[in-house]
Amino acid sequence: MILNTRITSVTSAVFGLLDRAGEWLAPLGPRLLLAYEFWESGLEKLHGENWFADIQDQFPFPFNVVPPEISWQISTWAELIGPVLLVLGLGTRFASVSLIILTVVAWASVHAGNGYNVVDNGWKLPLIYLIMFVPLLLSGPGKLSLDHWIARKFAR
Repeated sequence: MILNTRITSVTSAVFGLLDRAGEWLAPLGPRLLLAYEFWESGLEKLHGENWFADIQDQFPFPFNVVPPEISWQISTWAELIGPVLLVLGLGTRFASVSLIILTVVAWASVHAGNGYNVVDNGWKLPLIYLIMFVPLLLSGPGKLSLDHWIARKFAR
């Protein structure tokens, strides 16, 4: 009985520490990984040629009626500004929604017909990205973020 109580007490203390650490650190990994992935894609677009005209008819409505040059610029800058916001934890939910929309358009227009595998340019990575965005959208960036600092500053 005493051993059971001691084990329960230690387990509760360890889980409490993990919970408190998780409030700070758990969202940081997805924020940084997503930021890296989208930043890389944004840099490729910034320094590359616009290939959106080749696939514009595959974009879902209303994106298929936007001129490819504008879509390219929106995509490029969303993939450059969004990652900076994710790293800082600033406007995290806005950045997440923006990059979720971008990912859904990419899934529909580029990845959907290629199966699941990454090797075949399939929809595995867009699915992983979308799943990683869900906690950021629903729970925010965590305590290690400017969003948290700003919220605390204005709550006083």
